[in-house]
Amino acid sequence: MTKPSPVLADVQAARERIAGHIHETPVYSSELLDAHTGARVVFKCENLQKAGAFKARGASNAVFSLDDAQAALGVATHSSGNHGAALAMAARRRGITAHVVMPSNAPAVKKAAVVTYGGHVIECEPTLLAREAALAELVAATGAHVVHPYNDPRVIAGQGTVALEILEQVPDLEVIVVPVGGGGLLSGVAVAMKSLRPEVEVIAAEPAGADDAFRSFGLGRLVPQTAPDTIADGLLAGLGELNFALIQRYVDTIVTVTDDSIMAAMRLQWTRLKTVVEPSGAVSFAALLEHPERFRGRRVVSVISGGNLDPDRLPW
Repeated sequence: MTKPSPVLADVQAARERIAGHIHETPVYSSELLDAHTGARVVFKCENLQKAGAFKARGASNAVFSLDDAQAALGVATHSSGNHGAALAMAARRRGITAHVVMPSNAPAVKKAAVVTYGGHVIECEPTLLAREAALAELVAATGAHVVHPYNDPRVIAGQGTVALEILEQVPDLEVIVVPVGGGGLLSGVAVAMKSLRPEVEVIAAEPAGADDAFRSFGLGRLVPQTAPDTIADGLLAGLGELNFALIQRYVDTIVTVTDDSIMAAMRLQWTRLKTVVEPSGAVSFAALLEHPERFRGRRVVSVISGGNLDPDRLPW
């Protein structure tokens, strides 16, 4: 059965549903970074969100959308980290169990976060096939309700609440730059933004070493992710089908950035914004550094998607 695509009303309903379960995150700016990029940049700090990433929004919307009978069996997912922690957090708030299948090479700090929130971690080999197989086995054994990290209309609607906050915080924005991996954040933000402010340019930023969204967007068909190689470990997933359909409809363009640009963006955000940003969260600002001509002189919102990383494994 085809999943229904979320619309603006779903995003607005999600905002009401998750109020009190998430933070309305702040926006930061820096005159030094404006001078560095030639743009007027505002950073939407989802690295300061509960569980350290925007994922708290979609996971909370999905968990609190369940009826009591569904919720009683618990929830399950596969995740490289941030979604798993967010789902465990939301499940704990509802008083239910969360099971999270994680690849064996996921950062230790992200596995620890799931456990800290009361989630059960099931390790598997670091391939998508292994993750999906382990999840299917888990669901067969427990009956838990699957909450996909991004290819889920409830998750997409929850992530789209980022855009509703941005429009209130930065009413004069001209461009928004959003990282893309599986496409949950990008598709949700794009639906909300284009529904309310169609003149705002929505740009996705993706690591060059994991560029399936860039290739899919250019070719007009979903291209599978194969052998991704990037320091942005939160953006290794391939695009979801539902996400891609929304991206085709609402996103203006996708650009890629190198790992060197991601590291440069991280350094600037750490030293100038004084805020901890993980590699995946720095990808949007890396786009401004690597493609300055697109943004020069414009009012740009750069979404920092997360701040979860192991301090003993900094990319530099």
